[in-house]
Amino acid sequence: MVLDAVSVICLDTRRYGCDPARRLLGTNCGGARAHSPSGAAEWESEIHGETQTLIIYTVPPSQIDLADLPPLILTSEPGSFARYTLRERVPGILQETLALNAFPGEIRGALEELHAELTGGVIRELREDALDGAFWNAVSAPYIGRSWLDVPWYWAEAYFYRRLLEATRYFQPGPWQGVDPFGPKKATELVPEAAPHAVNALLRRLPDDPAARFEMLLHASLWGNRTDLSYEVASRLGRPTGARDERSNLLVDDTADLWDFLRTRTRRRVAILADNAGTELLMDLALVDCLLGQDLVAEVHLHLKPQPFFVSDAMPQDVIAGLDALEREGDVARALAQRLRAHLARRRLHLFTHWHYATSLFYFQLPDDLHGVLAGMDLVLVKGDANYRRLLGDAHWPPTTSFARATSYFPAPIVALRTLKAEIMVGLRPGEAERLQAEDPAWLVNGQRGIVQARL
Repeated sequence: MVLDAVSVICLDTRRYGCDPARRLLGTNCGGARAHSPSGAAEWESEIHGETQTLIIYTVPPSQIDLADLPPLILTSEPGSFARYTLRERVPGILQETLALNAFPGEIRGALEELHAELTGGVIRELREDALDGAFWNAVSAPYIGRSWLDVPWYWAEAYFYRRLLEATRYFQPGPWQGVDPFGPKKATELVPEAAPHAVNALLRRLPDDPAARFEMLLHASLWGNRTDLSYEVASRLGRPTGARDERSNLLVDDTADLWDFLRTRTRRRVAILADNAGTELLMDLALVDCLLGQDLVAEVHLHLKPQPFFVSDAMPQDVIAGLDALEREGDVARALAQRLRAHLARRRLHLFTHWHYATSLFYFQLPDDLHGVLAGMDLVLVKGDANYRRLLGDAHWPPTTSFARATSYFPAPIVALRTLKAEIMVGLRPGEAERLQAEDPAWLVNGQRGIVQARL
């Protein structure tokens, strides 16, 4: 079931102080235009670098005929990855989060209660006094009182992460307000021998030819998606190098079409809907530098999550931490960080976030303001598996369905960069899915294969 056009509106008026982009530049909190969470309206003050934002949480009408959407992927499907995720992975993520944080007894008790609900109880509504509470309870109403193993998969994951923030008091006044419960996990990606070293090694191997350089960085951004801290396949498959020997793992490769699209004329604005912090985000930033440095685009808008989501999803503060890590690495990684800070200072790189990105809504349920932002882009790069699922409504599409058909509603040209970690795929040739299933029964979920899939 996909909820359509619910008439619930929550107004969130906040005052934002120091803009993350300003902190990236190492400047004080004055004089730079803020890129704060955006809703239906916002107004800004240049004097003290403060922004007041009116955020409206609502469920927009669907931009597709929901009767044409295939059945949703459910956690009740026997033997499915969706069921495995809610039965094993999600409870494991909760237990690891407990182990990695020095939570007080109240928070630990709330997390243990959530764990018991996941493993043997029934789903309850959001109870905390929060500005998005009415929104979440509206979109979750069809599933309250049911088992976590009997609901749509994407909704279940999204709601779990919101419930985890309720348990850790992320939105409540006190010492744990605004504390990322996945921060300790994310920090492991930024130690010198991890993501910074991988980026430095990649940059030192870049070819001089512009097309070859672009391809290597695009593919490094793609394979960086393996480093998903909610599902760690990178430890088995290794960190991204952009190497050509990965080509056999590309099920769809529209790299050449994308290069032609970008080089025919300079595109004014490109958005990247980011996925994971750490290795993937740093590889994304290396690609951003290439797009701007080769004058393939005039501006890049990096779209980030407004709050912790799916363990390692990138927020503005993760960009800050990533650039700091590159600085500490030194060598060409430090030079990359310095160029990116310069791009921010010159307003060629923008950071952007929106409440929609941390919800259970799909991309055919865009609020008007976000729809307008994306419609103003010459190209949108959609990173990662969860974003791919949201593009396609997390539904059982026949694998031979064309990507163009399944995403025809999207308001801008798009390219999906994704490693496969979910049982959803379109754009394959007849018989290809059957061949892959015979060769490797886990091909849809083991992260080995990827796509550069475009609708230009």
